[in-house]
Amino acid sequence: MITRQLQARDIRDPNVLSAMRKVPRHEFVPDTMKKYAYNDEPLPIGEGQTISQPFIVAYMTEILKLDKNHRVLEVGTGSGYQTAVLAEIAHQVFSVEIIASLSQHAKDILLGLGYKNIRFKIGDGSSGWLEHAPYDAVIVTAAPATVPSALEEQLQIGGRMIVPLGEAYQDLVLLSREKKKTKRKTLISVRFVPLVRQE
Repeated sequence: MITRQLQARDIRDPNVLSAMRKVPRHEFVPDTMKKYAYNDEPLPIGEGQTISQPFIVAYMTEILKLDKNHRVLEVGTGSGYQTAVLAEIAHQVFSVEIIASLSQHAKDILLGLGYKNIRFKIGDGSSGWLEHAPYDAVIVTAAPATVPSALEEQLQIGGRMIVPLGEAYQDLVLLSREKKKTKRKTLISVRFVPLVRQE
């Protein structure tokens, strides 16, 4: 996985490569999917959700330019795999998931693996987690049609947000927050499940 899917596609950040080596991806997929855990593809995890392909997890993480002092907001805990990769690098991860069963399952796995720098919340991720803001980085792992304003507001000046934007097809967009404005850069085309919001 590391050599063929990541390094061969220009993932270079040593912290990201180390995290991807360390996190046991097979622990985050259903038993029926374990034999496919290290394939270069997304896999179903139940509740209509997926675990992203390894390359996308590594790519999104690398774009954030994380270090051991950073506090990260993750919108969409999902399987917990991306959460674990973030937690290997950053100081603290605050992860919000709207589907309670997914949040609890991911929490059980992550605590079982010994992670102590992750906080979990069940709720509408498009509202962020104001209590712990601002964040050095925000990662959104499901696709809204537009960037939720709350997430942008909870991003630290100098912070970076990575988010897939669109409906049937999306572009991965990097937002860099500066004092007077937020810069946007479109990166690559992707396909994510839609961001679920509370009615």
